[in-house]
Amino acid sequence: MKRKPQGHYVTVSTVSERVEAFVPFPLPPKPPIEWTPELRGKFDQALLAIGRLDSISTFLPDISLFLYMYIRKEAVLSSMIEGTQSSLSDLLLFELDMEPGVPLDDVREVSNYVTALNYGLNRLSEGFPLSLRLIKEIHGVLLSKGRGSNQAPGEFRRTQNWIGGTRPGNAAFVPPPAGEVLECMGKLELFLHDQPEPSPVLLKAALAHVQFETIHPFLDGNGRLGRLLIPLLLCEQKALREPMLYLSLYFKTHRQYYYELLNNVRLTGDWEAWLEFFADAVIATATQAVEMTRQLADLSSENRDKISSIGRAAASTLRVHRALMEQPIATAKWLVEKTGITPATVNNCLDKLKRLGIVRELTGAKRNRIFSYTEYVEIINQGTELPG
Repeated sequence: MKRKPQGHYVTVSTVSERVEAFVPFPLPPKPPIEWTPELRGKFDQALLAIGRLDSISTFLPDISLFLYMYIRKEAVLSSMIEGTQSSLSDLLLFELDMEPGVPLDDVREVSNYVTALNYGLNRLSEGFPLSLRLIKEIHGVLLSKGRGSNQAPGEFRRTQNWIGGTRPGNAAFVPPPAGEVLECMGKLELFLHDQPEPSPVLLKAALAHVQFETIHPFLDGNGRLGRLLIPLLLCEQKALREPMLYLSLYFKTHRQYYYELLNNVRLTGDWEAWLEFFADAVIATATQAVEMTRQLADLSSENRDKISSIGRAAASTLRVHRALMEQPIATAKWLVEKTGITPATVNNCLDKLKRLGIVRELTGAKRNRIFSYTEYVEIINQGTELPG
């Protein structure tokens, strides 16, 4: 089948030079996707992997504890792709009002991501559709504080932007002119709502991600929001009960190839190579998430058994242990507030957890000590290590 570009060029004058901006054709693709047996097989595998991941959420004793940390891991990874230097530990310290070891703006950006994702999920749970209005609201939260807060949060751009390069003339890609953004996004919204025709949810997520990145409708935060759309869409369409699928680690690991595939879709209409990559990302990510949940459940169960053997103090120590699963880097003060146990008892429980080798004290100080549920953090941290 002869492939062709998935859009047309418009000449624009911006920053005192004339450049060719790319306006994508609306979805679904034309000519239609060529479903080879290999590609269909990949998508079937990806759907099975999502099903396994979804079923995990029903047998985990406390899914909210897992999600609390998993969403934070995703926020760190998605922001890392944009060059933010914040680790998971930095984010947890920031949330405790302690000093993280990196610039505050970096951690604030990651923290905004967590808030934006939770905001979107809450709106969907209230029955609000995934629409342009909701996308703009989520963007407003994403850029509410710190870097980017002066880049028109919650508003589609009114000026030309570009990707890569120091100016439009040497950019890697120039998205549609500002005057075309609303129409392009309006057509993307129709596609999300199954117009002109319905699409299976995983295919919809894969196509919509590329289209959003191509339109680049905001001045800042497009990459993060484009990645956020994937779990939001899967949750809205009930493919997942909980937001447990995040592709940022896979995109980060294969970053160059990811950008190459997006460009090939635009220039040559090669949707099939992108869809194969997307299915691989889903399979790998869902499988890793299932494995990570198993590791966390095993660790937690093993640690609870150890704690249960310490006699009278076991009940309060188990409560402190449970709180540490929600916030695995914590101060005694936070644990007192979280559990409602007295400061003396919390400190006593922490000493017992240290002796059992479950927690480690990080500061070596007498006051304002910070405790880490080390193995728990290490399991969650897989893949988020900052490059040295």
